[in-house]
Amino acid sequence: MDNENVGMIGLGLMGTALTQRLLEAGYTVWVFNRTRDKAEPLIAQGARWADNPLAVCDRVLISLYTTDTVEEVLGRLADELRPGQILIDTTTGEPQQTARLGARLAERGVRYLDAPISGSSEQTRRGESTAIVGGPRETFDACRDLFECCVAKTIHAGPCGSGAKMKLVANLVVGLNRAAMAEGLVFARSIGLDAEAALQVLMNTMAYSRTMDTKGRKMIDGDFRTQARLSQHLKDIRLILAAGKQADQPLPLTETHCRLLEAAEAAGFGDADNSAIIRAFDIGAHKVSESRNGASM
Repeated sequence: MDNENVGMIGLGLMGTALTQRLLEAGYTVWVFNRTRDKAEPLIAQGARWADNPLAVCDRVLISLYTTDTVEEVLGRLADELRPGQILIDTTTGEPQQTARLGARLAERGVRYLDAPISGSSEQTRRGESTAIVGGPRETFDACRDLFECCVAKTIHAGPCGSGAKMKLVANLVVGLNRAAMAEGLVFARSIGLDAEAALQVLMNTMAYSRTMDTKGRKMIDGDFRTQARLSQHLKDIRLILAAGKQADQPLPLTETHCRLLEAAEAAGFGDADNSAIIRAFDIGAHKVSESRNGASM
């Protein structure tokens, strides 16, 4: 197996961060994106363009928006799939659909890992994220070198589809941590406290979560430059709710979280960083105020 050449399909925030990590580690990275202009900065950093990385590389990473998108793109590139090839799919996808995709690829002799990344693109760029991997252990072992250069920690979660399931569990909790911090900061401000002081208290008490390190300052400053898009997290929350419904498991906190994200998206923050969820509380307060004013008229 050629371990020096690695493919990358999808050059969004996460795909770009992973490509940069691979380039810095000395791999020759062959990149592909549906719009080539996103590849140009990476080509300037040493990446190489490939109309189909599957034709060039034995190991190919995939970083796309949904499993539907993964299937669509692979369908167009599938002529170059071959036995023994390894696909590492970092997309946060629907678990059952992901497992079915892995099974279909296995019928062609192609090895598949679902390996979503827990962490923002910026954390990944710094090598601080975690890969949660589903798939055969021997395939996982054959890609340890790639995981070691791209992320801080790698967890083998079980058979194909397990990575996608575990990522949804992680995203449920991370998202609620983010929403709780936003509500806490808004509450502090509403009762006359300084938001900066409130964040310091949160970070130095049992309320602390690592989310505060990456999103607290952004919320206070209103700095919504994108590390991870709010609309993409909303997509994941909808996957979580769908999986909960299939399992007949109520998720009342996540349902509330979904409504907050939908309010922020409707207000124009879909492409902003997911820390912009704090704006959903402002939107909610405005609606409550309007309702009260209307009732008093």
